[in-house]
This record gives sequence, structure tokens and C-alpha cells, in this order.
Amino acid sequence: MRIGVAKEIKTDEYRVALTPAGARELVQKGHEVLIETTAGDGSSFFDADYERAGAQIVSVDDVWGQSELLLKVKEPIASEYPRMREGLVLFTYLHIAADEALTRALVESGIIAVAYETVETDDRRLPLLAPMSEIAGRLAAQAGAYFLEKPLGGRGVLLGGVPGVAPGRVVVLGGGIVGYNAAIIAIGLGAQVTVLERSIDRMRHLDEILSGRVSLVMSSTLQIESSISEADLVIGAVLVPGARAPKLVTREMLGVMKQGSVIVDVAIDQGGCIETARPTTHSDPVYVVDGVTHYCVANMPGGVPITSTKALTNATLPYVEAIADNGLVRAVSADPALARGVNVLDGKITYAAVAEAHGLEYTPLADVLPLTAA
Repeated sequence: MRIGVAKEIKTDEYRVALTPAGARELVQKGHEVLIETTAGDGSSFFDADYERAGAQIVSVDDVWGQSELLLKVKEPIASEYPRMREGLVLFTYLHIAADEALTRALVESGIIAVAYETVETDDRRLPLLAPMSEIAGRLAAQAGAYFLEKPLGGRGVLLGGVPGVAPGRVVVLGGGIVGYNAAIIAIGLGAQVTVLERSIDRMRHLDEILSGRVSLVMSSTLQIESSISEADLVIGAVLVPGARAPKLVTREMLGVMKQGSVIVDVAIDQGGCIETARPTTHSDPVYVVDGVTHYCVANMPGGVPITSTKALTNATLPYVEAIADNGLVRAVSADPALARGVNVLDGKITYAAVAEAHGLEYTPLADVLPLTAA
């Protein structure tokens, strides 16, 4: 199969969808790998590195026009919509439940859109979202601590405190992979950490693996309001796979928060779990609403692209190989987890949460694709 890797052109996105090591694995299996020129520069993987791995360096027109399977990191932006075409398999983070324009563009183009973030195993794991969730969670605590500094508009609180001075308070909304990793870093900084979660089983698990170092509290509207009123840093770490994030903190609730406190909304690429959240960039990461600093960078792992690109390829390569070796139909027939990643096919939306988010028609994948491994 001819596999292309497009250069990311979204603002402040430095990741690339495949490392040279990944390219070599694919080439050794007999596939043709096309890398758009300078696609890996932001992650310190250069054209010569890919050429040594056996890949070909091509233009943007060729990578989009000649590939059968196109790998990206982030969703196509408006200037890339005209490049989407029927028959091309696009494998990337899509997050289209929060982007109706892109959803419609994918449908109209006839492209086959497979989303990393909705590849889901039978036991509800999200193997391709997990590595970026780990990184985003860790960055969330780091970024929050930074923007709490007074010269940056924060309260002027050191999360770890010092002997004789109480540490800062961190509230994490959601105890999944993002929330767990945010808590780990916040604990490491010496903060007092509270995690709000709705699953008792998940709270029991967190209590065990974190050795009781955080307060675990059942999440409710009243509890959220109470917890954020005491927080110096609030981290939104909520995920509903493939769907828009619920708004857990309303504009009205900001009134109970401390002046100069910080919100980091990691769920922003799914619409955000804070009502006042809107996407920001690494170049312009924060804004203030009602005296509360909001950090809502939609591609947080893009800020550490060397780590992120390696972690992403580690997770995605087995699925890329499955599609390349077997073709999409056989690959999704053999792997229900990968089948759940198919969001748009043959002009139809095949992921229920996406269709529901935009009030569009949903078509089960099995009605569009003959899911038999024959």
C-alpha cells in the first residue's frame, strides 16, 4: 500500500504522524511510504532521516494526491478540505463532534475518515488516545503551575508551598487517564490534590494506585461548585469518547473562584468542559474571564513534539500496519476496536456520537461496509 504522511499546518503543531523508525517498519513490509517534505522537522526528524529509512520525500500535492492511506496528527483544517477525496483513507485525530464544518466536509468529500480517538477496545480502553492523554494530563499541571505566577496574571501561589506555608490546591475534574496523569504531576509538585469522579470503581482504583495521596470525591454540580471555590488550579479532564464534553463549570460558577486562579481545560478539543472555554494556541495560550485565567490549548502535546511523536507512533503503528497489510475492510473486520474508529465512510457518518452532536443522520458501519473477514 502507498502510505503518505502529511505535514501538519495547524498553528503551533510540531508533531508528525510517523517516526523514521515507523517508516522503516512499513518499508520492510513492502509498503511505499511518502513523507511530505519537512513534515518531521518540528519533531527533529528530518527528510534525510526518512530517506535513510527507505521513505520517499514528496510535495504536499503528491502526498495528498498519490497516497492510499494518509496519516496525520491533527484534523484537516479548512485549507486542506479541497485535498480530501473519495477513496482516500485518512487516519488521524479528528474530534469532529466539536466541528460541524469539518464533519460536513468529510461527508461531502467521500473520504474514509478513521479517528485515532474513537478506536476503542471491548474493555473500553482507547489505545490511540491514551498516550496523548497521558502527555496532556502531565502538561496540564505543569502549565497551571506556571500561569499561577503573579507576573503572568496568576494569584502568585507556589503549588508546592514551603515549610510553614500551605501548598496550593488543585482540583481535577475527571479521574481517567488525563486526570490521573494531572494528579501525578500535581502531587509531585507538592500540591494538595482533589479528584472529582463519578465512577466508584475508578475512585477505588485511583485510591489504590495513588496510595491515598489525593482526595477522591464523588462528582456532582454542588460538589464541583464547592471544590472550585477553594482551588488555585482547576484541571478539566473529562472525556466522553467521540462526543462533545459536558459543561461541568458554568460561567456563573466562575464567580465563586479565587481571583487569579487558573483553569486548564484539557477537553477543549472536544468542545471543553468549562462553559467559558474556547480554543487557544501555544503562541497565545491564555485569556481571562471574570478574573480567572483560562488555558485552553487544543493541541497540548504538540508543545513537546519529540516525546509526543514517538509516543504516538508507538501506539498507532500496529493499526497502520493492519490497514496497510490487509486493506481497510479486512482490517476493521478482524478488529472491532479499529472498526469503532471509522467515523465517516462513503459519505455517511458511521459514529453515533458524531451524528448526534450535529443532528445529522447516523448510519451503522455494518450497513455501509461488508464486515466479513472473507
